[in-house]
Amino acid sequence: MSDFFQDDEVIGKAYDARLMKRLLKYVKPYRGYIVLAIILNILTAALEPVRPYLTKIAVDEYISIGDSSGLLQIIALILISLVLQAIIEYAMRFATQYMGQRTLLDLRIEIFTHLQKLSLKFFDKSPVGRLVTRVTNDVESLSELFSSGIVMIFSDIFIIIWIFVFMILMSFDLAIVTMSVIPVLVYATFLFRKKVRANYRDVRKHLARLNSYMQEHISGMSVVQLFNKEKVEFEKFKSINEDYRDANIKSVFYHAIFYPFVELISAIAVALIIWYGGGEVVQKNLSLGVLFAFIQYTEMFFRPVRDLAEKYNILQTGMASSERIFKLLDTKMFVNNPENPEPLKEIKGKIEFRNVWFAYNDEDYVLKDISFTINPGETVAIVGATGAGKSSIINVLLRFYDINKGEILIDDINISKVDKRELRKQIALVLQDVILFSGDIKSNISLWNEIIPFEKILEAAKIVGADKFINELPKKYDEEVKERGATLSLGQKQLISFARALAYNPKILILDEATASIDTESEKLIQKAISKLLKGRTSIVIAHRLSTIQNSDKIIVLHKGRIREMGKHYELLEKKGIYYRLYQLQYKDQEINT
Repeated sequence: MSDFFQDDEVIGKAYDARLMKRLLKYVKPYRGYIVLAIILNILTAALEPVRPYLTKIAVDEYISIGDSSGLLQIIALILISLVLQAIIEYAMRFATQYMGQRTLLDLRIEIFTHLQKLSLKFFDKSPVGRLVTRVTNDVESLSELFSSGIVMIFSDIFIIIWIFVFMILMSFDLAIVTMSVIPVLVYATFLFRKKVRANYRDVRKHLARLNSYMQEHISGMSVVQLFNKEKVEFEKFKSINEDYRDANIKSVFYHAIFYPFVELISAIAVALIIWYGGGEVVQKNLSLGVLFAFIQYTEMFFRPVRDLAEKYNILQTGMASSERIFKLLDTKMFVNNPENPEPLKEIKGKIEFRNVWFAYNDEDYVLKDISFTINPGETVAIVGATGAGKSSIINVLLRFYDINKGEILIDDINISKVDKRELRKQIALVLQDVILFSGDIKSNISLWNEIIPFEKILEAAKIVGADKFINELPKKYDEEVKERGATLSLGQKQLISFARALAYNPKILILDEATASIDTESEKLIQKAISKLLKGRTSIVIAHRLSTIQNSDKIIVLHKGRIREMGKHYELLEKKGIYYRLYQLQYKDQEINT
């Protein structure tokens, strides 16, 4: 896992049979299109060399004797071959593009589905920007591989084969003369491939740096502007951008040398044909039509050679992208469901922790021998300093992470034996950092759950007091919500999250610093709503403000991952322990603020 996202500089092989075999599994459902495309490729590759052969017939059999009617027939045949080739090429490209897009759709769905199954531990260590890159940029690179790479490579190879066959049939000697430049071309292509391969590594490295820098600094733009670091960060960005530019210019340089060199080799081949073939024509050993045809064949021959060099880049990019994609798909960090899960039907809401130990990394335990019981309908508060383990208790209860030792039970059923989806259906969690999605107000309350009617959305919003600000919006519940609720205040977003929790009518409710971002007026409304909401539900409240939890049935005090105190508010004050000191500190702060 530690090297999962250190692979942007790694290229691997230009062609990897193992990776290609895995890629072809995604193509398999559309193999009919592949077969069709290859057949059409063979046909269109065969039609292209036909035209120079028809030119040869036109020169030798009609132009040389002034037969205009026969010449018109040849011209008609050439036109027919062009039209036929265009139709076949259209069908071939449509088949490859359709197959490619369907394949990419399946691959994107598989990647996204896999991401949804991964545990939160994976996302704790994985940069979001690069995960997005896997689903977008890397998959898009495979688009070229499927539509312009694999099948079109066949097209170029078939064209070269057909041209060579026609040349051999017309004049073996002249074909050998024409092919005499091939060794030089092969060496130049090998050298170009070697240089481009090294350069591609640099381009990928600098692009990864650029993307990471952009994502980080756009997300943290408020901090950059607050501390007047625009100029400093601009200089850093400029340096990274210049490195990326230089790497790309180097790539342009190699291409600018290679393609004109191929043209030069092509011109030399044509010169050799004219020199040798022209002499043969003068000596009457070769017809003028064959000479014309060979010149056309030579121009045709070097075009697919240039294309194959470009296909090499597409293949290399596709292999590198597929390697990163499959590394993600091969990552197995799951919170696994039991093979035969126990049913979790209508629960009462009893929660029990028995000697629970939990660590995010190895044996660096953040929860140490935690044991407590929450009876159905009770409200229990968990308090403690930052890092005491409060949120970790919620994470393991929801099975975002699996515990190392001990047991967690709901209604006396071990949650490790329950389907995690069924478990989470019984629990609603309201966080301090509210996550809203692009859409509208009502869809952010129901989360697009068609089972929840609009009347229930209205009722939930009314109970928590969110209806007041929603009804003041121009479109009310249809008001657009932009990314992460950018157009709403923190308090408004928090109210929507409360309405969301209510709409799902959970048996267990968890509030994790849920009122921290609410203003005083909104908090009074929320506290009234919470008192109604908590009736008949088991609830866990994590709070720094001790004034909000004084009426809890039980307060658990955590310190460095262990339970140090447990009891009611007044009981803990009488002990004059950790809770008493926390209360005194907040009380003094309140006195100072007043």
